Amino acid sequence: MISPFSLQETQLDDPTDKILLPPTDPSAEVIEISGYKLVYVNGACPRNYRVYKADSMIGVVFQHITHWSNGVDFLRYAEPVDAAVELDEFLNVAKISRTATEQPLTEEELLDKEFDALTSDEWERLKRHVPETRDLVAA
Repeated sequence: MISPFSLQETQLDDPTDKILLPPTDPSAEVIEISGYKLVYVNGACPRNYRVYKADSMIGVVFQHITHWSNGVDFLRYAEPVDAAVELDEFLNVAKISRTATEQPLTEEELLDKEFDALTSDEWERLKRHVPETRDLVAA
C-alpha cells in the first residue's frame, strides 16, 4: 500500500528536478530576445526552449550545435530570434486562416484546451463565462 508520506518523499527526493519552469522562475534559464523569451526545457542537442511572447507561450524552438530551428518550417536559422519570429509569423498566419474557415470555440471547448494554449482573448471570454447550472448535481 502506498501512503501519502511515501509519495511525498518520492516527489521531494530531488527538488531541483523541476520541469516546465515559467519564465518568471529564478531557476529558469531564460534567453531574452527582441519581443520574446526563450525558456530552456530540456535536451542537450538539440536544446529545447519554449517561446513566450508577452505572457503567452507560442511554441518551441530548438538549439542545435550549428543552427536553430522551430519545427514548423524545418528551416535552419543562425539566430534564435529568427527561429522565434518565423514561428510567431507561422502561427499568426495559421490563426488567420483558421479564423476565416472555422467558428470560434465555445466556452466549454475552451475549458478543454491546455491553459498555455489559450490566447488572451480566450482567457477574457472564460473570465466572463458563467456555466449553466441546470446540469450540475450536488455530490
